[in-house]
Amino acid sequence: MTSRSEPAFLHSLGSELVEHRQWADRVVVLAYATVTGLAVVGFTLLSELASHAAATVRAIGSVGLWAMLVWTPALTVAILWWTRRFAPGTAGSGIPQVVRALDEVEGSVARRVLVSPRVAIEKICLVSGGLLAGLSIGREGPTVQVGAGIMVHARHWLSPRSRIDEHDLMVAGAAAGIAAAFNTPLGGIVFALEQLTRRRGIVHSTLVIAAIVLAGLVAVAVFGNETYFGRLGVQSLSWSMLGPGLLVALVCGVAGGLFARLLVTSARGGAGRLDAWRRAHPFRFAAACAAAVAVIGLVTAGQTAGAGYAPTRALLEGQSDMPGIYTLLKFCATWLSAWTGVPAGVFAPSLAIGAGIGHDVATWTGVGREAAIPLIALGMVGFLAASTQGPITAFIIVMEMVAGQSMVLSLMACAMVSAGVSRLLSPPMYNELASLLVPPEPRPPAPQQPADAQTVARP
Repeated sequence: MTSRSEPAFLHSLGSELVEHRQWADRVVVLAYATVTGLAVVGFTLLSELASHAAATVRAIGSVGLWAMLVWTPALTVAILWWTRRFAPGTAGSGIPQVVRALDEVEGSVARRVLVSPRVAIEKICLVSGGLLAGLSIGREGPTVQVGAGIMVHARHWLSPRSRIDEHDLMVAGAAAGIAAAFNTPLGGIVFALEQLTRRRGIVHSTLVIAAIVLAGLVAVAVFGNETYFGRLGVQSLSWSMLGPGLLVALVCGVAGGLFARLLVTSARGGAGRLDAWRRAHPFRFAAACAAAVAVIGLVTAGQTAGAGYAPTRALLEGQSDMPGIYTLLKFCATWLSAWTGVPAGVFAPSLAIGAGIGHDVATWTGVGREAAIPLIALGMVGFLAASTQGPITAFIIVMEMVAGQSMVLSLMACAMVSAGVSRLLSPPMYNELASLLVPPEPRPPAPQQPADAQTVARP
């Protein structure tokens, strides 16, 4: 048996060594994965700088808080104008754009408008501008479009015979982006399989894994190998917490389904007065929504601004007692921020809303501070699963974020229940938003003038 297997092994090894162009293609893909990691790092630093600048203005005192009532609408209108004028493919969270691009024909005009390196750069700048304005948005969802836009450009440098197509490159880039943004490598893989790929499986699964590893290594080299919300030592739920845990799952399912339905309905529009006003005066409408977000930020002393990382981290560490109205106001601020039409991610704000729901249920049921932490984690996974209707992605990402391996079954059950309730209220949000995107029509070629018309009669 050994003598028969050796020639086959040597033949396979020789084929691999001879196919140097195939190795060159792999190097190209890995190089772009590294660039994706660098882009995520740059996006993170720029967005944190923008959020810190907005917080600095609010920290001035009452003057700073009231100044946001002017600053937020003014900057939001400027971002919307730039988006509509120069970067229409960046509007929204970015995940629906990638979903739509995956459905388009390879090399189509729509795909190039929705996913490209230029769109990735514009997305980074515009989302950071929204955080600077104090809107309730996140960068993690837009990172999906950034990663896909960078990785898809690798196709220009691959050999014509390469079996790596644009679909697999976009999926790999999107997965690498979400994994590097949250430091959740398993979550990135599952997100790609559950939300993005339209095939039975990813043809080049090693491509996705390699892209995630390299992009993740770049992010870890800069920020360290820390979980998104630290290592909190979340304990597993006991049977005495079955009632509160089930209540969290149901409330998150209803709230997440309503949230997804609101976002889809707002994007679709209708015959109402608000929709008519938005179509006739988009900038005035955006200014009004941004002003409402600024008022909410004024009421909450800026806690509803941005992605909500700091309030969520404080809740998980048991160091903050949020008022019951925080969850509702964060819900409204995130919806209004998305309704303005600017590039805005809702992935991370969904975690903040879910954490607020878990904290509120813990308060209503009278559980102790230590027992409230698992309920907060359940709220995060429940609302994320309900709003995105991706239960597997939700529980894996949250598990990696809070180092909650001991809560795997609890997180999984909460995600499944919340997503099931959400399906009764709303269709899958990202697929619906992707179907509403209108791909641009290719420009018709300039008409050819006859030769007689090109001649100019001399006087």
